[in-house]
Amino acid sequence: MGNFEALVEVQLRPGISDPQGATIERALPALGFTGVSGVRAGKAFRLQVEAPDDQAARRIVEELSERLLANPVIEAASVSIISPPPA
Repeated sequence: MGNFEALVEVQLRPGISDPQGATIERALPALGFTGVSGVRAGKAFRLQVEAPDDQAARRIVEELSERLLANPVIEAASVSIISPPPA
């Protein structure tokens, strides 16, 4: 068994209104940031998972994301295993 670090990024699905992202995008020119568009807000989770290998860790985190971290009706979750177990 190894200890894996995972990153879960959750964003609204395409076509779902993102008022937070739109507000940020409208504020950017007043702060001196021009040429920035397509701002989408989301959330990120980092967690440690004990699993026999990275594929098992990914399966655990994907299930956790679907059941708890994201609303699958309006959000999509992306899972990355970002560190392997120590050798």
